[in-house]
Amino acid sequence: MLPTENRLRRREDFATAVRRGRRAGRPAFVVHLRSGATDPHAPGESAPPTRAGFVVSKAVGGAVVRNKVKRRLRHLMRDRIDLLPPGSLVVVRALPGAGDADHAQLARDLDAALARLLGGGAR
Repeated sequence: MLPTENRLRRREDFATAVRRGRRAGRPAFVVHLRSGATDPHAPGESAPPTRAGFVVSKAVGGAVVRNKVKRRLRHLMRDRIDLLPPGSLVVVRALPGAGDADHAQLARDLDAALARLLGGGAR
């Protein structure tokens, strides 16, 4: 499970990551990354934690399929959250193909998307 301090919850934070961040598309999802964004809600001067959120619409499938996709993505992101710069906002938007993808395929796609966003690779 993704720790509480690493969860993206506010609508405006989702909007910031999607509108102002970079994105990398994969067959199963699109990853939006707002690198090193400062958190206006965090008290003090410490570096805010990296936060991740997930968008899984009804186009992915029924409730059972959507929840399965969210659980898998949360688990995968938990292992990769430390690779991202502090204060980053990450939104993973699942596409209809995510419901049919297995855990290994989601992991490969997430690794490829994050590598592209962090390395600044070509499209």
